[in-house]
Amino acid sequence: MIEPMQTWQQALSDLITDPRELAEFLQLDPRLDPIGERTLGQFPLKTPRAFAARMEKGNWQDPLLRQVWPSHVEQLAAPGFVADPLRERNYNPRSGLLHKYQGRVLLIAAPHCAIHCRYCFRREFDYRENSPSREQWRKAFEHIGSDASIEEVILSGGDPLALADAQLRWLIESLAQIPHIRTLRIHTRLPVVIPERVTDGLLDILASSGRQVVMVLHCNHAREIDHAVATALARLGGAGAILLNQSVLLKGVNDDAETLSALSKRLFAENVLPYYLHFPDQVVGTHHFAVTLERAEAIVRAMQAALPGYLVPRLVREDPGAAAKTRLA
Repeated sequence: MIEPMQTWQQALSDLITDPRELAEFLQLDPRLDPIGERTLGQFPLKTPRAFAARMEKGNWQDPLLRQVWPSHVEQLAAPGFVADPLRERNYNPRSGLLHKYQGRVLLIAAPHCAIHCRYCFRREFDYRENSPSREQWRKAFEHIGSDASIEEVILSGGDPLALADAQLRWLIESLAQIPHIRTLRIHTRLPVVIPERVTDGLLDILASSGRQVVMVLHCNHAREIDHAVATALARLGGAGAILLNQSVLLKGVNDDAETLSALSKRLFAENVLPYYLHFPDQVVGTHHFAVTLERAEAIVRAMQAALPGYLVPRLVREDPGAAAKTRLA
């Protein structure tokens, strides 16, 4: 097998972190959308170079750029937009573990991502308190093992695939020793933004887990999927992972039926099933991505009229304290 020219570790360590460098690469004048310098201190820019290469040069409205550009509008206050809109602190009984829903728990497997999406609902999350030591991880496993109603563990973050193979394997093997865990769900953006992450080593970890593996990708626009991403997705599917996608409905990125329909078709062509379309969470600094509920419902109705049902993702919102995600359309 031909190895990639750049390893995923190299790609992950060579990110664009300076907005001026990104603007220069895309031949844009940053004075036309000034940088939110104050927000950069709390939530820096991080963009893989290969992802930036998929952006259209000279176009401030490029849908991939809009997802990562740290605009000055993030610094404007907006009523109802808060640091922890999902009140996740209320469901964080142990370091690295969130237990919100019956039958499943979520582990903050990694405190970092390969990309900083500006609409991220965990942009203000306390990762310092949720970066467990080995002993703290063992206590989290004890918590899971003591509750036989938990049948699924979700690895999230950050991005769990940003972990080194050795740590990821240890986590998965530890969970596989809990007999009532039937499903491992991995929420990740790495196969989309750094497709080199899908290595033989990763495929072996997934195949040897002894559990059903569901991988939930995060892709918001069809242009995020190039040949390298398609190849990575084919390898994941070939290794037995069930591939789903969740998107966030974002003003100026994908808030129309034609764009989302194109995304659903592109995903399905790569054997990925559209799963959730998230109504954006009201986290501070993200009000410029907000879409009205009426518009969101109209978009889904238009998709239902144009597509077979399996290509229409469920429009959902996460409400703090609810027993499950709220279906909106």
